[in-house]
Amino acid sequence: MIQETTLDIEITDGMNGAERAAKRAFDIVAALVALLVLSPLFVVIILALKLKARGPVFFRQERIGFRARPFYIYKFRTMRTDTEQDGRPQLAQTDDERLIPLGHLLRTHHLDELPQLVNILKGEMSFVGPRPERQYFIDQIMAQNSDYRYIFRMRPGATSKATIYNGYTDTMEKMLVRLQMDLDYYQHRSLRMDAQILLTTLKYVFSGKNF
Repeated sequence: MIQETTLDIEITDGMNGAERAAKRAFDIVAALVALLVLSPLFVVIILALKLKARGPVFFRQERIGFRARPFYIYKFRTMRTDTEQDGRPQLAQTDDERLIPLGHLLRTHHLDELPQLVNILKGEMSFVGPRPERQYFIDQIMAQNSDYRYIFRMRPGATSKATIYNGYTDTMEKMLVRLQMDLDYYQHRSLRMDAQILLTTLKYVFSGKNF
């Protein structure tokens, strides 16, 4: 049974204004450099998807981000276009039967996330921060733990502690664990912590470790 766990006191950001400004400056520069360096890989993935799967190469979906503002997250498409035809959002599974050819490969190595560099450049996301969620699932999480409201004080991230250590978030239980980890990140975050999370993520990606 899922138990509600709500903080009784106001929690504060571990970063000050100068650190948040430096974090944003890093996001801009690093996203630009990454887009330039990885542009050949983008071309390869686009051509492979065009050859192996029918339909659009890119996938976009509305998520709720900084200050509870909706935005469209970008990814390389890994699922069929006829998913969620009944209009009810579904959580993706590790080995989802709705995956298209190349979909499992892209997800395993997190290559489907590369287009989020555009989200980062636009200021809708950061390299490090809580993963953005859909309103449908946010409502369910808020019913269990209203402390989710603190998540809106941060830009959502391409990676996070929860992304690395909580595994693929495919159940409500994991969503609530992820929330606690994201709240802990908010209270204690620093530029050094961001660097550690980003380096660990890159290490896992290049080593082929599943997370």
